Amino acid sequence: MSIKTFADLDVYNLSYTFAMDIFIVTKKFPSEEKYSLTDQIRRSSRSVAVNIAEGWGKRIYPASFKRHLVDSNGSLEETKSWLQFSKDCTYITEEIYLPMTTKAESIGAKIWTLHNNWT
Repeated sequence: MSIKTFADLDVYNLSYTFAMDIFIVTKKFPSEEKYSLTDQIRRSSRSVAVNIAEGWGKRIYPASFKRHLVDSNGSLEETKSWLQFSKDCTYITEEIYLPMTTKAESIGAKIWTLHNNWT
């Protein structure tokens, strides 16, 4: 399969699904977190996929694409931190936290693989 759009990238699709998983989980967060933790974790998780898409649009410039992949990974790390806060504030259980962080680690590895193999 050839890659014609960012939506053909496995790492984009995994990132998008991860952001949607975050959205679903955060629907159960307390209302007082609406403009803080809930907003922050949703924004950072969406930024992972969006930076991949934006970088893809600039892929003609390899350094630009790679910079967006670095930004994407930064947003992923931010999301992992927000997940830890969510767990420690008891908004999510360990049973939710562990698979989500495992998924984040897998996405991060794919981002770096793409970054390191892009010409």
